[in-house]
Amino acid sequence: MHHEHMKAWVVPCLILASIWVKWAVGLASYSGQGTPPMYGDYEAQRHWMELTIHLPIRQWYTYDLQYWGLDYPPLTAYVSWLCGILGSWIEPSWFALYKSRGIETPGSKVFMRFTVFAFDTLVYVPALVMFTKVWQGTRSSRRQELALAILLFQPALILIDFGHFQYNSVMLGLTLLAANFFAIERDLLGAACFVLSLGFKQMALYYAPAVGAYLLAKCLYFGPTEGPRLFVRLGLVTVASFIVLFLPFLPPFAPFSAILDPITRIFPFNRGLFEDKVANFWCASNVVLKWKYIASQGVLVKLSAALTALGFLPGVCTLLYSAYRLQAQAAARETKTEHTRPTPLLPLLPYALLTSSLSFFLFSFQVHEKTILVPLLPMTLLLSGSSPEEQTFQLGMLMNNVAVFSMWPLLKRDGLGIQYVALLVFWNRLIGYNPFSFGKRSLLQLLSITIYAACLALHVAELIVTPPAHLPDIFPVLNVLISTPVFALVWLWSIKRGVEVSWALGGLGTRSSSKAAPSAPPKKSIPFPADSRPDLGVGDGDVGVDKVQGPRSSGMRTASLGVAQGRRRKVRSGSVDFH
Repeated sequence: MHHEHMKAWVVPCLILASIWVKWAVGLASYSGQGTPPMYGDYEAQRHWMELTIHLPIRQWYTYDLQYWGLDYPPLTAYVSWLCGILGSWIEPSWFALYKSRGIETPGSKVFMRFTVFAFDTLVYVPALVMFTKVWQGTRSSRRQELALAILLFQPALILIDFGHFQYNSVMLGLTLLAANFFAIERDLLGAACFVLSLGFKQMALYYAPAVGAYLLAKCLYFGPTEGPRLFVRLGLVTVASFIVLFLPFLPPFAPFSAILDPITRIFPFNRGLFEDKVANFWCASNVVLKWKYIASQGVLVKLSAALTALGFLPGVCTLLYSAYRLQAQAAARETKTEHTRPTPLLPLLPYALLTSSLSFFLFSFQVHEKTILVPLLPMTLLLSGSSPEEQTFQLGMLMNNVAVFSMWPLLKRDGLGIQYVALLVFWNRLIGYNPFSFGKRSLLQLLSITIYAACLALHVAELIVTPPAHLPDIFPVLNVLISTPVFALVWLWSIKRGVEVSWALGGLGTRSSSKAAPSAPPKKSIPFPADSRPDLGVGDGDVGVDKVQGPRSSGMRTASLGVAQGRRRKVRSGSVDFH
C-alpha cells in the first residue's frame, strides 16, 4: 500500500482486518455454552447486565451470590448496566430478571459479542494506535504499522475476549492509556486512567506497584520543590477518582459500611490457593509439595503476599533508586522548559510493569490461567519494537506462544481448538517467526526449540493417549510444568533488564557521571520529544553501560523501539539527529 501511495489506509485496514479476525473467532463457542446450571463466563457477564438494570445499586454486590454474584469493581458494574439498558431496548427477554438465566438465543449472542467488539474498538485499539505514535515515533511509518499489527493480532487476548468471552481489553487498554499519558507528561490523566483500569477489573492491581513506584520516583526526581507539588496533585486525582467510582456506596448515598459489599466481593480470600491448573509457582510446586496439607489458608495468604512483594520489589527499588541518583539534574528541572521533556525514568516503566505483573501471576493468591494476559501486555509492547536477532524478540515470542499454550486446557474446554491452532500459526507467520529454521542458534533459541518440541509432544500425546484413571489431570499438570519455567525465566530477565537500563541511564552509575549539563529544550514544541523516547525493544546488545552513561546532548535517551532503525534516521518532526 505504501508503493500505491495509500499509506493513510494502512492503519484503518489493519484495524478492520483485526475486527474481521475477532469476529471470526467469536463465531465459535464460548465459556459455558450449553452447560447448565452455571454455564460460564459468558453467562456471568450477561447475568451482571441483568441484575444491574433491575436491582438497586445497594443490592448489586449482595444479590444471589451463589449464581454468578458480581465480583468485579464498580466500573464493570456500570458498564454492565449500560449494556443491559441498550440490550433491553432491543429485546427485553435477554435480560429479564431471573427468567433469562442461561439464555442462548442467536440474537442475544450477537448482542453480547458486539459489546466486546465495541469496547475493544473504543478503548483498546485507540490505546494501541497511540502507543505506536507516542512510544515509537522515531521509527518509520512501516515499522510502526508492523508493531501495530503485532499488537492487534496477539492471539492470547483474542482467544480469551472474543472466544472464551471477557472484557480484558478494556482493563488493558486503560492501563496502556495511562502509560501513554505518562509518556507525554500528562501524569494526572495517566493516574486517572489507571484508577479506571483498577475500577474495571481488579487484575490491574498487578501493575500497581510499578505504576505507583514510577510516579513516586518521578516526584523524587523532580526534587524538593516540584516533587511534593506533583505528589499532592497525583494524590488528589487518585483519591477523587476512587471516590467517584465508589460514590454510590459512600455517604450520603449509603452508610459507610456499604463500601464493604464490593470490597469483600472484589478480594475473595476464601476460595483457596488456586482452583484450576495454573502455570504459576503454587500449582507447579504443588506436584511435590501439597500446600493445603502443609499450611493453613491464613498462612498461605501471608506467604503468598510475602513472595509476591519480594517478586516485584526489584522493579520498585530500581525506579526509586534511579530517581535518587538522577537528582543531579535538579538545576535544569527548575526551568519551565524542563517539564516539556519526558522524565529519564520512563524507559524503566515497561520493565517494571513486566516484573510486577509476573510476580503477581507467579506468586499471588487465587490466580486464574487467563491472568497471564496481564504480564503479556508489557512483554508484547517490548516485542513489538524489537528485531529478530534481539533477545527481547526471542523471549517475547516464546512467552506469547507458551502463554497461549498454557491456556490450552481452558480453550479445549470451551471448544476453541481450531481457533487456538489457527491464530497461533497466523500470528507467528505474520511476524515471520520460525524457531525451527536452520542456521546458527543462540542458547535461548535452542531452549525455545526444546520448549516448543515439548508443547507439540504433549499435544500429540493428548490426542493418542488416554489419561490413567489414577492420574486424570496428568496433561494439564504437564502443561503447567512446561509453562511455569518460561514465565519464571521472563520474570528474572525483566529484573535484569531493568537494572541494565537503569545503569545505562545513569541511575545506578556513579553520582559524578550523572552530573552532565542538561540539554536545551527541543526546537519544536511537540508532546513527546523524539530524542527522548523510551527504550522498549532492546536486546542485550542494544543498551549497555558502555553505550549510554547519563544524558546525551539531545536529552536523556537510551533507544527507541526499533533502535536499529531509529538510531540512524533524522526525526521528521524536528531537527534532532541520532547520529
